[in-house]
Amino acid sequence: MLTRISLAATALLAVLAVADAPTAAAPPLMDVPGVVAKVLPAVVSITTRHIHRDAAQPVLRRGLGSGVIVDRAGYIVTNHHVIEDAEQIKVTLPDARTFTARLVGSDPITDLAVIRIDGGKLPVALLGDSRRIRVGEPVVAIGNPLWIEGGPTVTAGVISGLDRILEQPGLPMLHHLIQTDAAINEGNSGGPLVDRAGRVIGINTAIIQSAHGIGFAIPTHMVRPVLRELMAGRPIVRPSLGIVAVSVTPQVAFANDLRIEHGVLVTEIEADGPAAAADLHVGDIITSFGGEPVASLHAFHLALWRKQPGEIVDVGLERDGVAMTARTALGTDRGRPTSAAR
Repeated sequence: MLTRISLAATALLAVLAVADAPTAAAPPLMDVPGVVAKVLPAVVSITTRHIHRDAAQPVLRRGLGSGVIVDRAGYIVTNHHVIEDAEQIKVTLPDARTFTARLVGSDPITDLAVIRIDGGKLPVALLGDSRRIRVGEPVVAIGNPLWIEGGPTVTAGVISGLDRILEQPGLPMLHHLIQTDAAINEGNSGGPLVDRAGRVIGINTAIIQSAHGIGFAIPTHMVRPVLRELMAGRPIVRPSLGIVAVSVTPQVAFANDLRIEHGVLVTEIEADGPAAAADLHVGDIITSFGGEPVASLHAFHLALWRKQPGEIVDVGLERDGVAMTARTALGTDRGRPTSAAR
């Protein structure tokens, strides 16, 4: 009994000591109205028009997206897929001012584009550092979804994942994405994902239609270099092997009767491209690139982008169960999709 009383007393003293000890300050909750007030004036609605010929008949098509003003000279960041093929680009600010925008440049590989408007006293949103964010931090997404009139819509959530990879049929693979459960809908593309300090940490780009509460944004540490080059009037130049491919997974290996369960399966080869010059074949499995092992399409892209156009590289591959090496000079990327449908 004495032993039990002593243990209980000790436990009570320990609890009291913890209660009296100074505690670390809890992280501040997000002031959503305050954050929105900082950024929303710089979030724009983007409406595009282009003429599509269907059976020789012209058909007017229009698109809707969002963007964010990042420079007082009128530069706006949005998604490449928002303005792709647009013949006219109309920008509307939350204060109801409307402008005709011109395309400065775009980068299909990162799904980023820069357009520009001419206007005075333009509001600007600040870009934050996406490399400092953590899973669980609160965020808001701002954009113009579903043709809803009356200005931008705000949704709130948290950062639910980092460094995500999105492989979409017929589109370039997107890397290092921020995942969020803040609702993102059609029309939100190109709008900002904002942290608790009111800084833009990402550009909303995609959702998974079959999922609930999963959206993705391009982090600002990837936006900044593309923005800098396009604003300076320089095209984004990347090396290319001239292939379309998918990651080899156990499922892909089983479906295609492959002997190995890692690497990159070549599904298309660009005519007259570097892969064709090196005699790569559809069905080859790339296992290394430039001396670096390649276990997936993501790893292949990272290895590829460390090279320069024109650089000579060795490509390790397996063909019909036989390991071999091909050598070729890299070409220049033309924004062609490098991820095939699965």
